[in-house]
Amino acid sequence: MTALSALIRRDIRIALRVGGGALIGVLFFLTVVVLMPFAVGPDLALLSRLGPAILWLGALLASLLTLDRMFMADHEDGSLDLITMSRTPLELACAGKALAHWLAAGLPLIVATPVLGLLLNLDMVATGAVALTLLAGTPALTFTGMIGAALAVTLQRGGLLMAVLVLPLSIPVLIFGVAASQAVIFGPMTFGAPFSILCALSLVSLVIGPFAAAASLRQGLD
Repeated sequence: MTALSALIRRDIRIALRVGGGALIGVLFFLTVVVLMPFAVGPDLALLSRLGPAILWLGALLASLLTLDRMFMADHEDGSLDLITMSRTPLELACAGKALAHWLAAGLPLIVATPVLGLLLNLDMVATGAVALTLLAGTPALTFTGMIGAALAVTLQRGGLLMAVLVLPLSIPVLIFGVAASQAVIFGPMTFGAPFSILCALSLVSLVIGPFAAAASLRQGLD
């Protein structure tokens, strides 16, 4: 556990430093949300209806933008070989790296959501609902995307492969995240049903993601 906590702290420090990728994701999220009102127009009612979908789509794309650095940097400097050969199980190390990625790149998106919701004419209740769904759903984006990041480590043009693999797996998270947010704003569907499915998707990805990523790394590094 000491080695795992050290790995998590190391990945967080690398992600938060200049060029680490975490700031890039937040800036991309900010850019998507700020530009969308200019594209949609001054219709405040339309912005309110599209607000949850815009925030969720921005979070999905920002998460995808930073996934390629989860294993690639370690592969380039040789750290990934040391992690693979260490006493810490590779599945646990993958889970730790995904957790560090979410803390550095996913959690800031949730913190920025209340401020960006004002640009989309969302009230406090709607913004809180979107932030809560992002808190429950972004771990699924990270742990699912970790599988594509592991597959892309040893392949040329791996970034394109990662996008092709991760986007279809992220669609259910996007659907239920937007559905739960809009249930609070418009109804008539209850918030509990899509939110429960969203939490279940995160729990399933938390279990499957580390094992699939570890198997991909072992296969690719052999």
